Amino acid sequence: MTSIAQKMSKQIVKIRSGLGPFLTKSTVLLLSGGLAATIGSFIAVTMPMPGGIGAREGQQLLGDLFKNGFRYQLKRPVNVLVMGIDRVVGAKLGSEEIFSGNSDSMLLLHIDPKQSGVSLLSIPRDTQVEIPNLGLTKINQANPAGGPALVNQVISDNFAGVPIDRYVRFSTDAFRELINQVGGVEVTVPIDMVYEDNTQKLSINLKQGRQTLDGDKAEQFARFRNDALGDIGRVQRQQVLLKALREKFTSPLVIVRIPGILRALQPYIDTNMTLEEISALLNYVAGIDQKAIKMVLLPGRFSGDKEFQSSYWIMEPDARDRIMKEYFNVGLGQADGTTAPLRIIIQNASNNPDAAQTIAMKLSKAGYENVSVSDDRSEQQTQTQIIVQGGQNQAAESIQHIIGIGIVESSSIGELESDITLRIGNDMGRQKL
Repeated sequence: MTSIAQKMSKQIVKIRSGLGPFLTKSTVLLLSGGLAATIGSFIAVTMPMPGGIGAREGQQLLGDLFKNGFRYQLKRPVNVLVMGIDRVVGAKLGSEEIFSGNSDSMLLLHIDPKQSGVSLLSIPRDTQVEIPNLGLTKINQANPAGGPALVNQVISDNFAGVPIDRYVRFSTDAFRELINQVGGVEVTVPIDMVYEDNTQKLSINLKQGRQTLDGDKAEQFARFRNDALGDIGRVQRQQVLLKALREKFTSPLVIVRIPGILRALQPYIDTNMTLEEISALLNYVAGIDQKAIKMVLLPGRFSGDKEFQSSYWIMEPDARDRIMKEYFNVGLGQADGTTAPLRIIIQNASNNPDAAQTIAMKLSKAGYENVSVSDDRSEQQTQTQIIVQGGQNQAAESIQHIIGIGIVESSSIGELESDITLRIGNDMGRQKL
């Protein structure tokens, strides 16, 4: 394996100096468009920036982009595998070894220019799969056993034959470095988080409450798993961080620093994408609406205490196939809906103490059978969220029509037991329910 700069240095020479800076603005558009750090920081940074670019030059480059635009266009659907790799203790920065650890996070990205949308599937690291020469084990072990090639094979074998066109791997330090580069991110830590991982040399000690996390604390927040949700809780917290990071990249103070941020992150990134491919992807994603970006969690359940020697995330085959059909256009899954009643959980995040019960009654009258109310959210929110976790977008839109408020969001930050989570905001006060 060679570094990003080494792999692309010949290509950079072929590109006019006025084209190289396209990443500055496109990265911002990408982040603000909804893919946040996952794509904006872990795909965009795979292109090396020319040396010597500072804030003043960055401002000029932003203007150049408005004039020149992009050179390459996305012609067909593309699937990109994005992996965050566990820290390899003792590995030197810039060496191949930093990308040889277990995959700490795994995201499968589908970009389709014909449908004008982007789909993002979060695959928990503890997902149980069959890996050649290893047997039945966790999917995070595929990378150290055979690198991206083996991971691609395992995913294709277990996810309706979906093809993997390109990959991006980033070391754990990339995320921490990025957070530091933008001056930290503001999130709510839901509980006190205390945990020690001597193998990864990871010490977690966070207090509950709203706060700004630097790179080290953000890594603690993202990697904490010592709660009832385990690895699934980590997936949800990572998405919270991505949203917070997206907001940071709307600041003009951060925009002008993007060239330097990209240079700082280069040593932590490995990809097989070419410069032209990166340009085409960024060009496409920069122009789509945020609502066209859908994030889902691989449907499944926790293994039982005595079911296996290790704890696993066990896929739900029917729900998985439905998602692969709807979001990735592969397999024979249903486009929407399930045979079982839709599981809806309602949370009150408004200043109306009766909001959740009122919405529950409204849905019950509309014929929804499996509706429950969970504990109130600790923080109020302005707008109601209708969070789709299992691919039932049409059902979510029907619910939106029935209750008359809220926005539909394809994400995996809702209640784990639900297909759709409704978080009722203060916009309910303007509705006659």
